[in-house]
Amino acid sequence: MPPATAQAITTTSPTDLERAVSVIVLAFSADPAARWTYPEPQQYLIHFPAAVRAFGGKAITHGTCRHVTEFRGAALWLPPGVLPDDEALGAVFHASVPEPRRSELFGVFERMGSYHPPEPHWYLPLIGVDPDCQRRGYGAALLGPTLAQCDHEGVAAYLESSNPANLSLYQRHGFEVLATIQVGSSPPIFPMLRRPQ
Repeated sequence: MPPATAQAITTTSPTDLERAVSVIVLAFSADPAARWTYPEPQQYLIHFPAAVRAFGGKAITHGTCRHVTEFRGAALWLPPGVLPDDEALGAVFHASVPEPRRSELFGVFERMGSYHPPEPHWYLPLIGVDPDCQRRGYGAALLGPTLAQCDHEGVAAYLESSNPANLSLYQRHGFEVLATIQVGSSPPIFPMLRRPQ
């Protein structure tokens, strides 16, 4: 398999939405927050794809979803002024996450929202690489083009890391941890901000 530096990063077309969703679902299969939300494997596979579409699907309609050649990874970037589909995401969680976990989950999302910068910014709700292709530079390759655009435009970038193992990747690209979010039994979530460089 060619190194990440040889891989093309391409804008994902609407017809390839499900390919992008599929690689995100694979990438998050061992993610602490995703599996806390859906600890039972079948429930995860049934419901997490709908959560991905609601949380980051607007990246497809705005032409800001990027993927690595052969969908080894994908990043669902939302441009300034574009937010996740909170209504659809809430409906997915209402239908698929039992109490009391659902209340804790909504508490996590409420706290996440409080850390979004007030000024226009690029938001990365979801980025993931196929577990079979991780640790080869694909995550960095997926971050690069949009972060370069942020620097060119003088705009911040924001994300929440749901896996402590990924913090160093984001920090190498200029993101700083703003806080640690934890509600009830939830695993920690790390809101991160990157000022333009």
